[in-house]
Amino acid sequence: MALLRRPTMSTDLENVDTEINSKGKSHVTLRRAVLEEIGNRVTTRATQVAKKVPNIKVAVQSTKMTNVNKQLKPIASVKPVQMKMLAPKAPSPTPEDISMKEENLCQAFSDALLCKIEDIDNEDWENPQLCSDYVKDIYQYLRQLEVLQSINPHFLDGRDINGRMRAILVDWLVQVHSKFRLLQETLYMCIAIMDRFLQVDVEQHTLAKYLMELTLIDYDMVHYHPSRVAAAASCLSQKVLGQGKWNLKQQYYTGYTENEVLEVMQHMAKNVVKVNENLTKFIAIKNKYASSKLLKISTIPQLNSKAIKELASPLMGRA
Repeated sequence: MALLRRPTMSTDLENVDTEINSKGKSHVTLRRAVLEEIGNRVTTRATQVAKKVPNIKVAVQSTKMTNVNKQLKPIASVKPVQMKMLAPKAPSPTPEDISMKEENLCQAFSDALLCKIEDIDNEDWENPQLCSDYVKDIYQYLRQLEVLQSINPHFLDGRDINGRMRAILVDWLVQVHSKFRLLQETLYMCIAIMDRFLQVDVEQHTLAKYLMELTLIDYDMVHYHPSRVAAAASCLSQKVLGQGKWNLKQQYYTGYTENEVLEVMQHMAKNVVKVNENLTKFIAIKNKYASSKLLKISTIPQLNSKAIKELASPLMGRA
């Protein structure tokens, strides 16, 4: 139908052109018609020609719209299919729902940790620095460390350092912290480490380090594991200073019983006897620990005790 209408349209336009060309003045008026309308000056002839032209334009526009509508009909039938394809999907399940379906999922999303309470870290999943996937496990671990690394009450009783001296040291640390503009976490960590260090028996700790350092020159001890050497040094220093037996708590945290470190303690006692009786010329370690800075630990009389000599006797060929 569109092809049949086109000749008619062209014929009408030719007739209009012929009529306008036959009247030169009318042609000028046609161009001026729009300008005169802008200036509010309307002539009779311009009005008549103007009436004819809109009719032609309307006819052309209606024809074009008819053709366009015919061409768009197939597209309109496709639209429902497109709308179905672009339909929004259902929201993804929350972490709580996933944890209920998958048993091996990260504990951070488990109901056991959330206790059916709103997950306040759920909105931080896009920030890797906040570790929202593991934050609950991290806090559980920190709570365990609080118990394992707790400070005993009145741990300075009977020591050379008292609470007032500790307060002076902490006050100075706060000033240093402010001067260097450090993080607040750094201040708390520093004081916590200081308290844990002051809680340790300094004399026993220094003696254990001395016994361990003597093993460095002993060729017969190179094959022992460092953890076993450390446990033996702690156990022997405790025995020498008469601070009780190797208890279950120490066995648990070191991983060794007293019998398992006995052989290592015998080698340590042998080394002490050698340096004390001048049976070796390698005495640099003894001289090092004879300084006041290290409490003169290598010169204490307990290292010449009967207990040390009895431990060393099997390795030194003594009855």
